[in-house]
Amino acid sequence: MTPRHLFLALLAASALTAPAAGQTTGQSTADIERRLTAMEAEIGRLKAELAAAKGAAGGAATARAASMQAAPAPALETRVAALEEKAAKPAPDGFRSGGTTLKIGGYVKLWSAVSRYSAGSTAAGQLLKDFYLPQQIPVGGEATTHTNMHVKQSRFWLGGTTPVGERVAAVYAEIDFQTAQGAQGSERTTNGYNPALRRAFFTLTGKSGQLLLGQDWSTFQNVAALPETTDFIGPTEGSVFVRQPMLRYTANLSPVAQLAVAVENPESATITSASAALIENDDDAMPDLTAKLTLKPGKAELSLAGVMHDVRVVNDAGDRESQLGFGLSGAGKIPFGPDGRHDIRFMLTWGQGIGHYLGLNFAPDAVLAGADLRTVDTLAGFAAVKLGWTPTVRSTFMASFQDVDYPDVLIPAAANKAAWSVAGNLFWTPVKALDVGIEYRHGEREIMSGARGRLDRFELAAKYSF
Repeated sequence: MTPRHLFLALLAASALTAPAAGQTTGQSTADIERRLTAMEAEIGRLKAELAAAKGAAGGAATARAASMQAAPAPALETRVAALEEKAAKPAPDGFRSGGTTLKIGGYVKLWSAVSRYSAGSTAAGQLLKDFYLPQQIPVGGEATTHTNMHVKQSRFWLGGTTPVGERVAAVYAEIDFQTAQGAQGSERTTNGYNPALRRAFFTLTGKSGQLLLGQDWSTFQNVAALPETTDFIGPTEGSVFVRQPMLRYTANLSPVAQLAVAVENPESATITSASAALIENDDDAMPDLTAKLTLKPGKAELSLAGVMHDVRVVNDAGDRESQLGFGLSGAGKIPFGPDGRHDIRFMLTWGQGIGHYLGLNFAPDAVLAGADLRTVDTLAGFAAVKLGWTPTVRSTFMASFQDVDYPDVLIPAAANKAAWSVAGNLFWTPVKALDVGIEYRHGEREIMSGARGRLDRFELAAKYSF
């Protein structure tokens, strides 16, 4: 028995045992075979029609297709071309939920370092063990060496976009495990770390600009200028680095120019003449005002930003004291070379009473000396050059500094005076989304007493993005 006869026998048996609408229990094998033959003929006719429409068939099939008037070849060719174009399109980015397109992303990062401190040791839980934080470089004691590894900088985000007329509404939320302070997992056992909010905002974007409400990078900062590094930040002392709640509007002035203005959450960080410990006052009455002009000629990005900050504290007599703080910051990224593989990145910032915007609060906004509140001047910056040796191998060399100028009042001996660092790295991307890097960094810190401490660190990091 051939496979065809076996199939017919099985089909006949099923028809006899399970009758359906349009069939009878007495339907014969001959009837089923007749219907199957007709179906095969119809399939053959459709195949011939498609082949004729595409000009790929000849002989009798071409003759049958030529006799058909209901579906001329050009119309079928158009339909076939449309189907082929649709099949060639890449898979959609993200997934749909109602009218919203959702995307999930982030990366997993392993960081490890061997650090040598010239003048002391770090305490358990200090952030200097997780990334370069110059204000925690030890400045007293004997030289020590430490080895550390963690995955705290791994990051996850969720974003969504929804068309709203001629505009697009979007939401974005991002967490990592480095930002949170407080109860952390023990390195002796589980190494579990707390998830922490980094950014969370929603936007409404149109042709003229974008409205943002939520928590994001400060408008005073240019994130694009930060260099590639194995570290969490890299040139920490020279960088504006703040995330905070805000209401911001960005206007499109031209195809290459944008102007952003914002009101942002205020906070004043001060010290006293008696102690160098930073105090988070939370007595601010006015929001910080920020603005940034961004130019994007070609592949380059240049920015000039400004901030006004009302430094406000309660003095020793119980009275509220305030001083106006302000600052300017210029930053940029300028690609050059073949395919723009190389680039120069830089940032230079000066201000009074804006210490908490720079270097993760390396210096205070102001000093409270009894009933007198005086702002602190800061000058900070960095420069970096990236060299793309090949499409998958590149290096970045960077230098960074911050200098603090205190007012003419009594300043604690332990207050930070200056910091600087230099670093160089080599990154390799062996496969898409996987980056492996090694880096060396030398950093120094000086306090008001004149004491200094040095850090020499070798880092290794591996990051897989998704």
